[in-house]
Amino acid sequence: MLMRENGTLLEAEPTENDQPHGEYLMRERPDLQQLRSKVRDLCADFPDEYWREMDINREYPQKFVDAMTKAGLLATLIPQEYGGLGLGISEASIVMEEINRSGGHAAACHAQLYTMKAVLNHGTQWQKDTYLPGIAEGSIRLQAFSITEEISGSNTSAIQTRAVRDGKDWIITGQKNWTSRVNESDLVLVLTRTSDFDPEDRNGGLTLFLVDLRQVRAEQPDAFRPEKVRTMFNYATNKVTYDGLRVPESAVVGEVGRGFRYVIDGWNMERILLAAEAIGDGYWFIDRASSYASNREVFGRKIGVNQGVQFPIVDAYMKIRAADSVRWEACVLADNDAPVGAEANMAKHLASEASWEAANVCLNTYGGYGFVDQYDVERKFRETRMYQVAPVNNNLIKAFIGNKVLNMPRTY
Repeated sequence: MLMRENGTLLEAEPTENDQPHGEYLMRERPDLQQLRSKVRDLCADFPDEYWREMDINREYPQKFVDAMTKAGLLATLIPQEYGGLGLGISEASIVMEEINRSGGHAAACHAQLYTMKAVLNHGTQWQKDTYLPGIAEGSIRLQAFSITEEISGSNTSAIQTRAVRDGKDWIITGQKNWTSRVNESDLVLVLTRTSDFDPEDRNGGLTLFLVDLRQVRAEQPDAFRPEKVRTMFNYATNKVTYDGLRVPESAVVGEVGRGFRYVIDGWNMERILLAAEAIGDGYWFIDRASSYASNREVFGRKIGVNQGVQFPIVDAYMKIRAADSVRWEACVLADNDAPVGAEANMAKHLASEASWEAANVCLNTYGGYGFVDQYDVERKFRETRMYQVAPVNNNLIKAFIGNKVLNMPRTY
């Protein structure tokens, strides 16, 4: 049984197939069941055809994001005093899981959840009072996180984008890769270097800014230049050039020079939420594969009768369930403000590997039809592949666990 300090998260009551395909053998609390049903009902208005069209045309699913916002689901983590739902990572992970489980793609809106931790935990009172009510009601959008650079890659301590003081302002200059949804956002979190790299403090000298893009676009359009990047699936990502962008002192999140530590808060939540997305994908693939195998007839019998078809689906399903358990372990820790770095990373790793296995099993089950866009397997196949690489490569997670958990020598 998984526990929170203030009560149970899940009550283990195994039954035989209490839901289709034996999906959840642990019965969730009624409030979590209600949330899951709410998200599923909303997603039902956005069927496969909708997501297929968005993917083919590389369009941002604005209608879906608007519906999620109107339902309050993108304000899950914002405290009630600011107009949000005031819920935890457990609930936020259900929202992300169900989007992908429905056949959708949560990348269009997940950042508005995981960026909240950096703002909620370290933002100034002015920033919270100014922005959180608008984010909760949907008049302000915070979907963009601008960190990664071409040269530094995953080595965040080596970023070169610089912010220097100029009177009461800061001037930001540099380039960022993989700044997704910035064209659809009103705010962006930007990590910069404000002092030279110190090998004695690898994570020092970095400062996090919460930049109001509405003012930037109106007053400094030449200082902020996003460039769209087309990827193998529908992901609204960009390169961004900051060319002498002037921002006020009020844009600094927390203390100058401690931005990396604030970003880690967001990263751990990001890993948990993306693990939930991968798990949602995994269940989607298992549902599609098991249903297809149970109905498709070749050589006069259902293909699911063949153990060569059935057993790989079963193996993939069990791995999704195992990854799901670690996801919930990470959620419980996060919701109780306990250290969660190891569990968040392991959840992301295990979920991404399991969803990828499920994707391949599903494609193999469908055979040639799996490559046809009308079946949506090839779209979801492309989408779920990302989780092994982003937001952190699985090899870096292994290096982290080896060093931080198993106390082995540092590999990088």
